[in-house]
Amino acid sequence: MAGLLDPAVPVLVTGTAGFIGFHLAKRLLSEGYAVVGVDNVNAYYDVRIKWDRLKILESFSGFTFHRIDLEDRAAMEAVFDHYAFSVVVHLAAQAGVRYSLQNPYAYVDSNLTGFMNILEGCRRYGVQHLVFASSSSVYGANTRMPFSVHDNVDHPVSLYAATKKANELMAHTYAHLYAVPCTGLRFFTVYGPWGRPDMALFLFTRAILNDEPIKVFNYGKMLRDFTYIDDIIEGVVRVMHRPAAPNANWSGNAPDPGSSAAPYRLYNIGNNQPVELMAFIRVLEECLGKEARKEFLPLQPGDVPATYADIDDLSRDFGFRPATPIREGIQKFVAWYLDYYGRS
Repeated sequence: MAGLLDPAVPVLVTGTAGFIGFHLAKRLLSEGYAVVGVDNVNAYYDVRIKWDRLKILESFSGFTFHRIDLEDRAAMEAVFDHYAFSVVVHLAAQAGVRYSLQNPYAYVDSNLTGFMNILEGCRRYGVQHLVFASSSSVYGANTRMPFSVHDNVDHPVSLYAATKKANELMAHTYAHLYAVPCTGLRFFTVYGPWGRPDMALFLFTRAILNDEPIKVFNYGKMLRDFTYIDDIIEGVVRVMHRPAAPNANWSGNAPDPGSSAAPYRLYNIGNNQPVELMAFIRVLEECLGKEARKEFLPLQPGDVPATYADIDDLSRDFGFRPATPIREGIQKFVAWYLDYYGRS
């Protein structure tokens, strides 16, 4: 890789025990870059898979790990003070739409207070580019498809989505006030090896193999823009190289939500090919060689019936479009799952 990244300067990646953070850190380390990882390794889901991800990262000499809560201001400041980061990739967050209905304060602590500490570290220590994870959840009640970063997103339908929208607003403020280049990435239903055990593909696979029913919400009438992890990581790495720049054509008379007169940009990273949930399940059944027992349920509070990413801006600015076919991605996940948990 060439550009902003320098092998002599470590990259801060938060959430390195998590799904996307692990894969990004592994990619950077394998290409010779030093990575400082931060994660609190919380028990939102089985911590064994988190420690196993970290064990792989710790096999690289360029990896340094700090177990820290993002909301711990003093600890986060010490990390920024100790290392001279030029690029920060902030992927750590309290995830999950449904979990936010029962545990709202976890989202305030991690996603709001924690992000505040990231922004302050970037401001105080002169970080040249902050890349941060947003989510397709910010589109909330929007129904015009495909979802575009140039659309207004002021109607979230979960607290999780509201905190991600708040992150975008907070980042814009720091880009405007302090000229911190900030790029927000709205991820669309990421899946693949080492994925999160609370996500549909993981839950379905485990249930089918255990001959347990799978919960099919909205009676199967869901569309999701499933995006394979390698495509997500390729997009993140490309974005890391180029700090967000002001949009010279931005106008307050017709404000574009996806850019700014400040060094601030938003991008969708999705497969741009929504898949019906029932078709997704059929592919998984074929890969496992076993039919699922299905329990059809209504749409859950906080969920949306469809997601579909407009990725024209990502393609134009970075020459990249996620394109891993759903069958290929599911096959790779199933192969990993059977290897990790044992074929029995």
